[in-house]
Amino acid sequence: MADQHAIPVTDSPVEQPTKKSRAGRNLPAAIAVGVVLGAVAIVVLFFAPKGWLPVLAVAMPIAIHELVRRLREAGYVLPVVPLLLGGQAMIWLTWPYGAAGLAGAYAGTIVVAMVWRLVGQGLSERPQNYLRDISATILIATWVPLFASFTALLVFQDHGGMRVFTVIATVVFADIGGYVAGVLFGKHLMVPAISPKKSWEGLAGSLVFGVTVAVLAATFLLDKPAWVGVPLGLMLVITGVLGDLVESQVKRDLGIKDMGTLLPGHGGLMDRIDAMLPSAVAGWIVLTLLA
Repeated sequence: MADQHAIPVTDSPVEQPTKKSRAGRNLPAAIAVGVVLGAVAIVVLFFAPKGWLPVLAVAMPIAIHELVRRLREAGYVLPVVPLLLGGQAMIWLTWPYGAAGLAGAYAGTIVVAMVWRLVGQGLSERPQNYLRDISATILIATWVPLFASFTALLVFQDHGGMRVFTVIATVVFADIGGYVAGVLFGKHLMVPAISPKKSWEGLAGSLVFGVTVAVLAATFLLDKPAWVGVPLGLMLVITGVLGDLVESQVKRDLGIKDMGTLLPGHGGLMDRIDAMLPSAVAGWIVLTLLA
């Protein structure tokens, strides 16, 4: 996800392309990609909610690949096959078995990955950097397929498609609100050591937009009291911002700007869904307990 709480940056009148916003984003491309992704989500979640599982089954391997590729560039040796197959198991086992299926698939993925990395180079060789590589493997398995599969759990609840759409819409509009407020009013840096373009004014914009959308969605899409949207919006905005910061720190550690180049104006798929992944967990918790 782009730095939605962006502090305006003075552009060079000669070298900066005019199509980029003051926050450095290729805004026309970003909008076009966002519209296409939003249209896909609306069609699936409104008209064929169980079709969300195939969407996840396609998107998650792409996100896993982006992370694995970047970590391999930094010297990590990762068990890719267990991550890819385990990710599919997490998604699809939510259909017959719900949260139990997800938990079992996640645990199984970690066990297989640990053994795979241990013997992957042969039993006669001592694995190098085993702890580092397994730690990164567990991070990927948790961050991508596990977190994403919480939206699969939501799909099978009452008004499941609307619940997933509510989570996505809240995070997206929080991003938009943070971006607009950050560009127009951003002056006070929030976490300059991690993301030097985020501002407290941008966070305020995210909260206003995010909570507003969550309240409207709870009222008109989920047929719940409006107050349900307040804790939902707060949780989604907070986890979304923290998710964005987590990816920013990972990229900073790796010395890269984007995880990939798949989505013009956004970077890689992980750059687009970094805030949504932890928010999927928060959304499942709030909507399961309160709605």
